[in-house]
Amino acid sequence: MLLARLADVSQQVAATSARSRKIGALAELFAGTRPGDVALVISYLAGRVPQGRIGIGWSVLKEPPPPADTPSLTVSDTDAALTRLAGVTGPGAQAGRKRLVRELMAAATAEEQQFLMRLLMGEVRQGALDAIALEAVAKAADAPAGDVRRAVMLDGSLPRVARALLADGPAALERFRLRVGSPVQPMLAHTAKSVTEAVQALQAACVVEEKLDGIRVQVHRTGEDIRIYTRSLDDITDRLPEVTAAAREMTGDHFILDGEVIALDDAGRPVPFQDIASRVGSRVDVDAARATLPLSPVFFDVLAADGEPTLDLPGGDRHAVLARLVPEPMRVRRTVVEDPASAQQIAAAEEFFADTLRRGHEGVLVKALDAPYVAGRRGRSWLKVKPVHTLDLVVLAAEWGHGRRTGLLSNLHLGARAADGTYVMLGKTFKGLTDEMLRWQTERLRELATGDDGFMVTVRPELVVEIAYDGVQRSPRYPAGVTLRFARVVRHRPDKPAGQADTIEQVIDSRS
Repeated sequence: MLLARLADVSQQVAATSARSRKIGALAELFAGTRPGDVALVISYLAGRVPQGRIGIGWSVLKEPPPPADTPSLTVSDTDAALTRLAGVTGPGAQAGRKRLVRELMAAATAEEQQFLMRLLMGEVRQGALDAIALEAVAKAADAPAGDVRRAVMLDGSLPRVARALLADGPAALERFRLRVGSPVQPMLAHTAKSVTEAVQALQAACVVEEKLDGIRVQVHRTGEDIRIYTRSLDDITDRLPEVTAAAREMTGDHFILDGEVIALDDAGRPVPFQDIASRVGSRVDVDAARATLPLSPVFFDVLAADGEPTLDLPGGDRHAVLARLVPEPMRVRRTVVEDPASAQQIAAAEEFFADTLRRGHEGVLVKALDAPYVAGRRGRSWLKVKPVHTLDLVVLAAEWGHGRRTGLLSNLHLGARAADGTYVMLGKTFKGLTDEMLRWQTERLRELATGDDGFMVTVRPELVVEIAYDGVQRSPRYPAGVTLRFARVVRHRPDKPAGQADTIEQVIDSRS
């Protein structure tokens, strides 16, 4: 497939807010895609490259060579070029990458160059693309969307399911079944503002569980063979010997467990997420890392037991199976709300939430006891509740948007006040911005602009924005060594002078 065709459809999808039009455009694209190309096409449309981070920045991309007059670059040509780029290391790597990027760009038309720039900069944003692509694959193959969704849930890979489906038709879906040893996409949760709101929204008996700020893991055991997978389905078995040992001690030998890996300090409080991520991410000297920061698994669900799927069982029944397999110290703390109309039980659930926060955990999950485990979906039967933190920060720069945001300043660079009157950058966000907010901030930031390189507009530090975030974490990318987790814009604060924005000291203090 020509990259030009993919780039054109990407632009169509980004330019419309109508879900049906997005699905129609993608279905037409997939119907004309060779099964061997479909994995690349889906990845590129979602803004992902199979090679991962290649190390290409704006400094390499900002001056592309003259574009090709006619399209000839294919998606497989592009993949081969990116593989070569990813393999450039050692002395002279920067010059080598620049040369390969120029060769790739010279083979691309102007429209393809724009798409490649967005792809390499991580700027391909088209809104819930994976869910829309799934429905489009189903439409292209004339298969029931529900059957395709379940196949993807159980296999963990839309590209893999799409390749089989487009090659062999709906009958191919029979191949995708739950198998111990093959990772499954985890069930996710929607949000609620409070425990009371969550319980009332479910309108059924439910359980309130501690929400742990660790690494999500899925543990598979078949006999003595134990495999451990991350939320993104990466195999990390060799990095977590303590989890392997825990699974080996459990009752049963043919199961799949869902949980988190956490670490506690000497006072019994959870250590920061980044310390856990660093430990899990370490590929060298696992024994030394384990001695420095021992990890513990905590499980909250079971997807299979005794070789049989438990996904479709109600949550209450699944917990009974979990309790049979997993010792109580390794099960998540929880409290049950039998009657969602009981003020006394809701008050007890709110106290459980407050106690969870006092214990240092990030919040709770409220789960309907009669609901199945819907792998790979953000189900309405699971609702997460976390305290909301906000800061008033100053806009230091903004990046020009793409797709529906073309011509609008979107991604905001955020800074906190420093003691010397300057501003310290904490990160970037484009989340939370409505169309009206985008239009207003574009006009205002243009008035404050001090420079524009075609990608980013630098501005005088005068506009204050209220930012909600989930926490503060260490980051070597930013001057103060910290950044905000899941930052999103709540509102602009033109009424507030920059001199009253929050300070970097306040941000760092909020970590404790």
